[in-house]
Amino acid sequence: MAGSITNPPISSSLAKLQSLNGLFAIYKKQGPTSADVLNTLKEALLKEAGVQNPNPRKRKKQTLKMGHGGTLDSAASGVLVVGVGNGTKMLSTMLAGSKKYVAVGELGKATDTLDATGSVTVEKDFEHITRLDFEDKLKTFTGDIMQVPPLYSALKKDGQRLSVLLKKGHKVEAKPARPVTVYNLSLQEFKPPLFTLDIECGGGFYVRSLVDDVGKALSSCAHVKELIRTKQGQFTLEEHALHEEQWTLEHILRSLQPCSGSEQTMDCTKAAEADT
Repeated sequence: MAGSITNPPISSSLAKLQSLNGLFAIYKKQGPTSADVLNTLKEALLKEAGVQNPNPRKRKKQTLKMGHGGTLDSAASGVLVVGVGNGTKMLSTMLAGSKKYVAVGELGKATDTLDATGSVTVEKDFEHITRLDFEDKLKTFTGDIMQVPPLYSALKKDGQRLSVLLKKGHKVEAKPARPVTVYNLSLQEFKPPLFTLDIECGGGFYVRSLVDDVGKALSSCAHVKELIRTKQGQFTLEEHALHEEQWTLEHILRSLQPCSGSEQTMDCTKAAEADT
């Protein structure tokens, strides 16, 4: 009888993993894309569950249904909300919800990507800018504003990301300005050429575009040197984001905002919309 039982802990572990329905948050480090981070997470969980040679990028017949609720740039770090099972249906709510960022910008240099990963395209003086000038100008970027998304972004044209088309040498036209909301915007530190902003915004907002626009409004230019997402929905960097060493079934079970039974949609919506 004993010989007929084959690895019960592995199969039960995989079954438990596949039964998860809900939302949780992980920490995305600088460097990899949000998709790469999600695939690394899936691979770690499937390996823990005993799946041999898991392929997290395989879309058909997925062993584990998982998605993220809002792309963070490769150069950015911070909170990345993940949906698992039926929780993936609620990720659109996370995309539209409120987010908080801390951004370090540099005056006097503009880049083609609007951040430090790009090539410098313009250099201008910034010595004329005072802290009062800066704080006064930020008021015009608070509330409901119009914003042009960066060319280098996850937005798509004909099914391909604009950033990918640009890297292939294609000419790409800027997307039209669109309405976005800035709930709070404050200057935390001002040590020219560097400055630090605290930002709370709605969905579809680009911090890189904000910093570029603020630089222009101050008769200079600027780009993002460092960007950290500190909050998305009710998930905060300090309290909720699981670091890579915590990407285990045990840690996820502890932090999961569940979707359960016939009330799964309501439960997930409640979790996703909190604090938005």
